Amino acid sequence: MAAAPSRLLTISIVGAGIGGLTAAVALRRNGHIVQIFEAADFKTEIGAGLGLQANALKVCDHIGLCRENLRGVPWDATVRLSSDGKERIIYPWLVPGMTTNGLLCHRTDLHEELRRLAIGQGEGPPAKLRLGCKVIACDPEAGMVILEGGEAVEADVVLGADGIHSVVRNHVVPDVLRPKDTGLSCFRAVVDASNMCDIPELEWVYGEVSGARNIPAKDGSLLVVYPCRDGTLINIVAFNTDESDAAAGWTGHSTIEEFKASFQHKFHPNYLRLLDLPALGPITKWKLRVTPALSTWVRGRTALLGDAAHGTLPHLGQGAGMAVEDAAALACFLPSGIQVVDVPARLRAYYEFRRERAEFVRVESGRQRCKGFDLYNNEEIQRYLLDYDPIEAARDFLREKASVRIQ
Repeated sequence: MAAAPSRLLTISIVGAGIGGLTAAVALRRNGHIVQIFEAADFKTEIGAGLGLQANALKVCDHIGLCRENLRGVPWDATVRLSSDGKERIIYPWLVPGMTTNGLLCHRTDLHEELRRLAIGQGEGPPAKLRLGCKVIACDPEAGMVILEGGEAVEADVVLGADGIHSVVRNHVVPDVLRPKDTGLSCFRAVVDASNMCDIPELEWVYGEVSGARNIPAKDGSLLVVYPCRDGTLINIVAFNTDESDAAAGWTGHSTIEEFKASFQHKFHPNYLRLLDLPALGPITKWKLRVTPALSTWVRGRTALLGDAAHGTLPHLGQGAGMAVEDAAALACFLPSGIQVVDVPARLRAYYEFRRERAEFVRVESGRQRCKGFDLYNNEEIQRYLLDYDPIEAARDFLREKASVRIQ
């Protein structure tokens, strides 16, 4: 019997965050017809700051991202400061021969660059971004999503990139699973760094090396500070023990006063002087939750990626990195010329390929909370995370899996 004719795939991506947009870029470059469904009427990225480590940057370079558009600050090392301001240790990256260090970026800049690559001029047909389209259900076997209002959209592939509270996941995984509370809350703020150099008490932010500053407190709280957008902004993240059962979402608003009050007895006053600089945008606070280990990420012609599959704590700085890696892998597993009949097998192979690495990050991120960021003096972990090319690894895996019908 003759093989079924190959053609371009139609692909529905649920969620226009970093993972969803990266997948859209990579898959349109393969020639596929991509639609992205985003519930928000105007999609922006919250959380402000974001670190892209070497593994994620390899994907960004491969898909044609223009680093200059990110306006990132080089992440050459991490400085650990004691909460009383008396000690300072510099931790450079430990992987020998690593030519690409990280970048510290504003999430909006990364998001806008990925959006440009997804829907603008470029290789392959531009993706169609449908804002204000909330997906309320999914038929994984049929490749169908149902939008609020009743519209049903069929495709050859559905990708759930809709975050830790994923709707698509509810239809892919047989168990009823809810994100787990970690007992931590997180404050975030972005401040204007224009006049920072005029304040001697803030020398600890910009002196010595370019990179992030981590300040652990004795009670397990943690302050993370780094510049972004060419150094014009400072991103401030503070983790605090929080055993409340409040259902704060990802965009719960707070105030500078609450931020200061929560940490004023835990850190040296010089650290909190950052909060005296002009805040740009709202102060946010939310409960940190993680995705439990899933029995699968795929069903039929549907697959999960990013936080929908393996939402984790940010203590390895690899949340976005894993979503970007997932997206790159999916493009390798769904090349130009693939037959629709082979999609389920390809997605199962994607899950087999990505599961171990993503699970390592999910579990180790939780351990880092207790280890006090052992990442920064652990060459073995850094080598595993950073000395890794997601695209080459996916191609090597596929070469070993002839049964998946590589085109």
